[in-house]
Amino acid sequence: MAVFDYRQAQEIRDAFAAHGVEYLFLGKSGAILLGYPDTTQDADVFVKKSAANGEAIVRALRQIGFNMAVDKESEIVRGKDFVQLKDGPFDLDLIFAPDGIETFEDAWRRRVVTDGFNVCSIDDIIESKRAANRAKDRESLSRLESFRQYLKTLP
Repeated sequence: MAVFDYRQAQEIRDAFAAHGVEYLFLGKSGAILLGYPDTTQDADVFVKKSAANGEAIVRALRQIGFNMAVDKESEIVRGKDFVQLKDGPFDLDLIFAPDGIETFEDAWRRRVVTDGFNVCSIDDIIESKRAANRAKDRESLSRLESFRQYLKTLP
C-alpha cells in the first residue's frame, strides 16, 4: 500500500493550478503539508462544488495520469459528496461536502497557503475529523489538537 508523499501533493497542486481548480487539501494529507509528523495512505482534497470546477478537476486528473471512467467523471462534474479514486498514480479522495465544514467559501477564507498549497486550516481539519467520528479519526484527534497547540507557538 502506497503512502501519500510530497511529490503527489505537488502533482495535484500544479495540475489543479494549470486548470484553475478551486481546492483545499484536507485531512491528514492537509495536516502533513502544515508540518504534522504522520503518514496517510491517500490525499484528501476538498473541492468546490460546481460543474465548471468539476470539469476542470477531470482535466487536471487526466493530466496527472488518472483513468477517468465515465461514471467517475460524472460523479466529479455533478459534485457527488465523496469520490474515491484508485485508478491512477496514487489514491485520491475528492470531497465536495466534508463533515464539519459548512461551505467551501468559509474554509477558503480560513485556509493556509504553504509552498503554494491551499490547505484547510488546522481548525477545519480537526473539526472535520471530529464530525466524521470514525474510529481512526477519533484516535488521531488528540495528536492533531496537540499539533494545533504547537502551531500557535510558532512566530
